[in-house]
Amino acid sequence: MTRRMRLLVAAVGATGLAALLVAACFDLPGFGGAQHPYGEGAVRASLARRTANTIASVNFDQRAFDTLGEMSILFASVLGTVVLLRQNRDEHRAAPEPEQVGLPVRRYALLVLPVAVVTGLYVIAHGQLSPGGGFQGGVVVATALHLLYLGADYRALERIRPVASYEIADALAASAYLVLGLAGLLAGSAFLANFLPYGTFNTLSSGGTVPLLNAAIGMEVACAVVVLLAHFLDQAVEIEKGGEK
Repeated sequence: MTRRMRLLVAAVGATGLAALLVAACFDLPGFGGAQHPYGEGAVRASLARRTANTIASVNFDQRAFDTLGEMSILFASVLGTVVLLRQNRDEHRAAPEPEQVGLPVRRYALLVLPVAVVTGLYVIAHGQLSPGGGFQGGVVVATALHLLYLGADYRALERIRPVASYEIADALAASAYLVLGLAGLLAGSAFLANFLPYGTFNTLSSGGTVPLLNAAIGMEVACAVVVLLAHFLDQAVEIEKGGEK
C-alpha cells in the first residue's frame, strides 16, 4: 500500500470517527443539570450486584471487557520492554557493587517496606468495598518491594525478586482474567458476565466475580511493574557494554 493510500484510509476512518463522536455529544445530558442517567445507572447496577464500590463495579462488572483491554495494554507494554532491553551479544553482566546506605535511610526503608506491602495487599483485597483496587494496590505492592533497593542494596532486592517467577505470575494473572471471562460463557451467560452469587453487601465475598477479577488485575499489575523495573534496573546497574556501564 502506497503512502497516499494509507493517508486516504486514515482520513476516511478519522472522518467517520469524528462524525460518531459529534453525534454522541449531541445526545449527552446537559452540564449542571439535575439528571445524571449514567451515574445513577452505574450506582443502581452496583447496588443490585452487592458491590459497595461503584468504581470497582464499573471496572470489573459493567465494563469488565474494557478492563481486559487495559490489562492487555500493560501486558503488551511490559513484553515490549523486555524484548527491547534484553541482553545483547556484545553486553555482559557485572556483579553489582555493594552500596553504602545511611543508617536513617536504611531503618526507614526497612520499617516501611512490610507496612507498604500489607497496605497494597489490603487495597487489592478490599477493592470492591472501598476506594482503590487491583490497579492501585498492585502498584503499591510492586514499588514497596523496591524499598529494599533503597534501604539495602541491589543484591538484596534480587534475592526477593526472581524475575522469571514474576514473569510467570504475570502471565498466569492475565490468563486468570481470561479464564474467568470464559467461565461466564460456560455458565450459560456472556463473556466476563458476573455469574457467581453476589453474596452479602459490604463483605469481602460480595460482588460475585468482581473480587476475583480485581485480584487477578492486582496480581498482574504488581508482577508487571516488578518485571518492568527489574529490566530498567538491570540496564542501569548490571549490564555493561564495551567495558563501560
